[in-house]
Amino acid sequence: MNLTHPFRDADGDKLREECGVFGVIGAKDAANVAAAGLHSLQHRGQEAVGITSYDGSEFYSHRGLGHVAQVFSQKELDALPGMMASGHVRYSTTGGSGLRNVQPLFADLASGGFAIAHNGNISNAMALKRDLVAKGSIFQSTSDTETIIHLVATSRYPTLLDRFIDALRMVEGAYSLICMTPEGMIACRDPLGIRPLVMGRLGDAIVFASETVALDVIGAEFTRAVEPGELVQVDHKGTISSHRPFGTPSPRPCIFEHVYFSRPDSVMDGRSVYGVRKQIGVELAKEAPAPADLVIPVPDSGVPAAIGYAQESGIPFELGIIRSHYVGRTFIQPGEQARHNDVKRKHNANRALVEGKKIILIDDSIVRGTTSLKIVEMMRDAGAAEVHMRIASPPTEHSCFYGVDTPERSKLLAANMDIEAMAAFIKADSLAFVSIDGLYRAVGEAKRNSKCPQFCDACFSGDYPTKLTDFTERQPPKLNAA
Repeated sequence: MNLTHPFRDADGDKLREECGVFGVIGAKDAANVAAAGLHSLQHRGQEAVGITSYDGSEFYSHRGLGHVAQVFSQKELDALPGMMASGHVRYSTTGGSGLRNVQPLFADLASGGFAIAHNGNISNAMALKRDLVAKGSIFQSTSDTETIIHLVATSRYPTLLDRFIDALRMVEGAYSLICMTPEGMIACRDPLGIRPLVMGRLGDAIVFASETVALDVIGAEFTRAVEPGELVQVDHKGTISSHRPFGTPSPRPCIFEHVYFSRPDSVMDGRSVYGVRKQIGVELAKEAPAPADLVIPVPDSGVPAAIGYAQESGIPFELGIIRSHYVGRTFIQPGEQARHNDVKRKHNANRALVEGKKIILIDDSIVRGTTSLKIVEMMRDAGAAEVHMRIASPPTEHSCFYGVDTPERSKLLAANMDIEAMAAFIKADSLAFVSIDGLYRAVGEAKRNSKCPQFCDACFSGDYPTKLTDFTERQPPKLNAA
């Protein structure tokens, strides 16, 4: 969500979703509902949070750095009156953690107030900003989301909806958006549906959220997913209208939502996230068996896949690593050694269980490999006889440009080493990843359709479904061989 889109690794081996969005219209004390919904989406962004409300005449906003519970007490929520509210939780990229980038972003347009919350990344934001600044636009943040506001403001179409559609036609990349205007709320997804967005009902109120778990937490009933390329417009009377201005391209939702980003108690595209993760473990056990005494998850994200692996292999599942939930995120600590010490404080080997055992460690991904190395070393220090690493996703060989905080490709372990070399790097006796077809089988497909993939899997395949204008412009020209 930062225009320069620099990449930063968070915990060494975890890709980070940069944000989650929530919106409600037609609810008494809408800001309180939004805060509860955002709390359930806290896993999607833990660095900053904001809520904007509308009481029929004025917009009110409060934003801050930290978790929902840290930023919003009842006092702050009481200062956000009205029956319509939207909110946003986010991770920032380097240089983008300032308060000016915390969403929802708000602007007074000629048609009135306009608030926008965005999950995703605009891959031509720098090019758009350059053109807008040349024409006189003045940017107040470094967020790619602000380009949408300026495109709406400068569009010459007569209605706000038409100006909004005109703006979206000019952007590339991924977006789930929740926008508020004096007329009501607009929720939409990019034409490929890369980033998720669902719709529900809470009494007479209409609710939008990044995941179904947010609906569960506030007691709302799931209605349906917002379709790829769809704009859902809701006025203050509760009238819902659907618009599909982008045609019907084949959807490409992010497959990593199933692997890691979404909460396991969410439902994505009609499938239980927890069920899919267990099935990934089943596929992994079929594809990459190992002689071992125990199957041990790397908590917490490796647990469902480890259960599936254990059930399929017949090898007992045990909690051989105990995680402390009271340690801050490791990237906060300055210096590599401090981050490594935090890995040890966050995870501790269950020595009485693993000593003398051959173990299979299950994790969701390997990014740089640093955390995997520390965990393998921890298990060896605890006396494990053999350590076999199994990963519940294919090798992450490519960077994401669609709203996921990913290291640049030169820092991705799988982009620079084959699997044997990676195993040696993390000091495992063996290493294997689920195949991309195995991953597709786990989400209910027969296999990956290479001609028209059913999901966005660019971080594994390098098959990016949209243009990457800003990234392409940053690449140095290739020199012809002499």
